[in-house]
Amino acid sequence: MNKIVLTYPFDIQEQQRGLLSGFTVVSPASKAGYSFTELRDELRGAEALICLSNVQVDADLLSDAKHLKVVARVGVGYDNVDVESCSRAGVLVTVTRGGPEEATADAAFGLIIAASRLFGEAERSLRAGETGIWSFGSFRGHDVHNAVLGLVGYGRIAQAVAMRAESFQMPVLHHAKHHTGLPGFVANLDELLEKSDIVSIHVPLTAETTHIIDRRRLALMKESAVLVNTSRGAVVDEDALADALKNETIFAAGLDVYEYEPKVSDKLLEAPHTVLLPHIGGASEGSHETMLSMAVESVVAILNGEMPDTAINGMAVEAVMANRSERNIGKQRQESN
Repeated sequence: MNKIVLTYPFDIQEQQRGLLSGFTVVSPASKAGYSFTELRDELRGAEALICLSNVQVDADLLSDAKHLKVVARVGVGYDNVDVESCSRAGVLVTVTRGGPEEATADAAFGLIIAASRLFGEAERSLRAGETGIWSFGSFRGHDVHNAVLGLVGYGRIAQAVAMRAESFQMPVLHHAKHHTGLPGFVANLDELLEKSDIVSIHVPLTAETTHIIDRRRLALMKESAVLVNTSRGAVVDEDALADALKNETIFAAGLDVYEYEPKVSDKLLEAPHTVLLPHIGGASEGSHETMLSMAVESVVAILNGEMPDTAINGMAVEAVMANRSERNIGKQRQESN
């Protein structure tokens, strides 16, 4: 069998080709990828799936994938993968933590600067040939140096952003689900929002974090505040954010992710003082190559009977497989009797 399905025509490098040389690798002909039916058909004889965020891996997709052993998500987030369904099916799920962290931190800090200084609005005006933009006082943004940075979530990407903030002499606060024991920790998210000049979000998308930045919390922020999001779009109520920008209850926003991407709401597109990127936070050449290599290495390890540390549901799958083994042994004993 030894079949690996890719959901995107990745540019496979020499090292990765070497690792995959003993397997049959199939991928779609175009970047549009497979349809749901096409992908489900391909998975019928596959042992591994390497996917991006635009493919929903759920019970329906897995229903005929009887030989599947691993779903390797190229990226840090995995909200498009139903991990519980994978675990019940005995399928390991791996992610590529560490691959895009520095690139995403670069993007987050770039958005902090660009949104605070109104770079996006200034560039659009320049390209449009608008008059009067060269006058003293045009596009007066807010200083980044010495501004108070509030980080929502304090994983590796957020910590990398904090390191960049040190060079700008920025006091850094952070809020996390559990006390970090580190300087700058703020237990109450509302308090962090009230104190921060710039808020950068770095949390996974869960039921608990969906719209964690809502209309009420946006109202707590300073009128001069800047909101940056490079995590997942749905952690911010986009409708409320667009209203806050339009009504000048916050100053600016820099976004790389959206609630219903690739669709971006018209209200957000029309909102002032925004820098909007098409989810390219981790899109550096180095990070893409690293993530793909990590995914390939994880898949090959699992198909060779190993358990890589990139697996996020290893214990659950081991329990499922052990239970199945016990049932099979019991069944064989009954049949022999």
